[in-house]
Parts: sequence; structure tokens; C-alpha cells
Amino acid sequence: MFDWLRKLRAQQRVERKFLSWCDLRAPIWSPRDPAVFAREGYARNAIAYRCVRLIAEAAASAPLRVEPADHPLARLLAQPNPEQTGIELLESFYGHLQVSGNAYLEAASIDDAPPSEVFVLRPDRMSVVPGPDGWPIGWEHRVGAVVRRFHRDPLSGDAPILHLKLFHPADDWYGLSPMEAAAYAIDIHNAGGAWNKALIDNAARPSGALVFTGAGGGDRLSEEQYRRIKQELDEMHVGAANAGRPMLLEGGLDWRPMSLSPADMDFIEARHAAARDIALAFGVPPMLLGIPGDNTYSNYREANLAFWRHTALPLAAKAARGIEAWLGARWPGSGQASVQVELDAVPALAVEREALWARIGGADFLSLEEKRALAGLAEP
Repeated sequence: MFDWLRKLRAQQRVERKFLSWCDLRAPIWSPRDPAVFAREGYARNAIAYRCVRLIAEAAASAPLRVEPADHPLARLLAQPNPEQTGIELLESFYGHLQVSGNAYLEAASIDDAPPSEVFVLRPDRMSVVPGPDGWPIGWEHRVGAVVRRFHRDPLSGDAPILHLKLFHPADDWYGLSPMEAAAYAIDIHNAGGAWNKALIDNAARPSGALVFTGAGGGDRLSEEQYRRIKQELDEMHVGAANAGRPMLLEGGLDWRPMSLSPADMDFIEARHAAARDIALAFGVPPMLLGIPGDNTYSNYREANLAFWRHTALPLAAKAARGIEAWLGARWPGSGQASVQVELDAVPALAVEREALWARIGGADFLSLEEKRALAGLAEP
């Protein structure tokens, strides 16, 4: 008797242990997994994909001017490695920064020689090595079982790795990805697309129920009748190929739609609102993405200028300063190099330059040298 009770209690404990549920369809956003951001955000969401591409391509197209012009750093940035040009390297660098909030460059050299090549490293393979005081003293790059460790020189501060990150108020080592800030909006947008796809796959009809009214044979279906009706529904009325096929109902069966229509759910507007939230997290005006319903800017030119001034150029300037501090003084005898964004070579700022030149040209009280200085031009 007591053995039977012990076995029953053990069985109940085992059953209670597995009474947990989770929705496997929902993506799990990890704050420290760039691979999840790349998969759920960049690879599966058109808005996030376009935002990342737009920012990376725009910032990479802003030329970096190295002074003096004959400094070895200028040649290295023009052709950083045999596989990439300077623009391609910066585009990958900015793309990783937007997807994961962190971006890494590796300066490769032979022995103690100055850097000869620069490569972009994937953030999901990098990890910070903290020192005793909590500040980073190095980095680890892991590919499978192969681990490379990079150390920072404790005296000079020189390091083979440039770790650029976006601001994170609660993390000392890693940056905050815009994907993480827009995670809920991306979930809503992706779920809306999945719902739309499921609706089309099911003959573009909302789900409903077959109600048995009990005509001609009792108040419920037999087991055989239930299996036959379910099989006929799966074979004849489910899927886009069966769209429009009429349903033949036997006596006592009635079809009653149960789901709300997309208009009742305000489905389309919910997706547009989520798309605007994604664009807001990345700093891209929704007008540039073709999202309807956004009238913040009076025209496309104004939105494009705001995008360059508030998003693309600050990112390019941040990278320029980081590269300058990282590699500017690595060549003995060449002095400290200065790296700046060449604003005059950005076509989107042409309207601002024309207005500036018009104001300076109309200032008759200024000398020619003063006008050139205000325009940012070098001495003739």
C-alpha cells in the first residue's frame, strides 16, 4: 500500500516537472548574441535590413581624408587588404556596428613592423578579456576550437584591435545594438509578415469552424465522421492552390468564420507603426524607406539631409577619430596622422555648401583670405 502511494507521488512530481509551455515561433532576443540580431533582424526583416544597408553604405561613401596626404595610413585605408577596398572594409565595419552595437578591426603586421593590412572581424566571434581592475586588457577571437588572443600594450596602449562600440549605459565592455532597442517592433513586423503569409497559404480566408447542428443523426459526430471531415478539409481546402474551391457541406454542418478581419485588427497600420519604430531606432527618416503616413519632412531632400547630418556623418566621424587614435602614430618617422571626413566630397551636402558660399560671397567686408578661411579652403 505504501509503495503504491510512493510511486504515485513520484509520478505526480515527474508530471509537475514538465508542466511548462513556451511559444517556439517567437524569436528569443539575447542582449549578447549578435548572431540572433543578424538572423531575426537583418536577415528576416526588410526594414531593419534596409536601415543597416542605408547607414553602412552612406557612411562608407563619405571619404576619409588623411593628412599629411603622403602618410602610410592613407595608402593603408585606400587598400586595406587584398580582398577589400577601403569602402568595402568600412561598409562591413559600419554594418557590424549597426547590427550588433560592436565592430572590430584587426591590424596585421609582421613581427614589430608597422601594420601592413587591416581586416574586419565578426563581432559574434569576439569577446573582451577584462583585467584585474575591470578594464579590457585584450580580446579573444574564436572560430570553432581555434582561439586567438590579442593583447594591449600596457605601456604605449597600442593594440592590434580597434573595438568601436555604440553607447551602452549599463555595460562597460560592449555597445548597445539598435536591433536590441527595436526588438519588439521587429517582432511585431515579422509576426505581421508571418500572419500575412499564413493567410495567403490558407486560401486568403480567415479561419473558422464547422458547426454540427445534429440534423439526421444525433447531437455529435462519430469518430469516423470526424476523421473523414478533417481529412477532406486538409486535402481539399487548405493551401493557396485550393483558393476559391467551394466547400460541400453535408446535412447538419454549417461553416462559421471566427477570426477578425485585417481591417478590424487595424493590421496594416500596426505594421507601419512597427516599421516607423524600427527606422526611429536606427535614425533613418521613414520617408527614405517608403513607409507611408510619415509627414515629418516637407520633401525627400530635407529628409535625406537630416539623415546625413544626424546619422551617417556622426558615425563616419566617430570611426575617423577611432582610426586616427588607433593607427595614426604607428609609423616611426612619419609623425601623427590626422583622419577626418571630407565633407566637401559628400553630394548630399551640396545644398548647404552652395548656401554657405553665397553668404560668404556676399560679405563685401571680408578679404579674400578671410573668405577662404570661412569656406574651409587651404591657402592658395
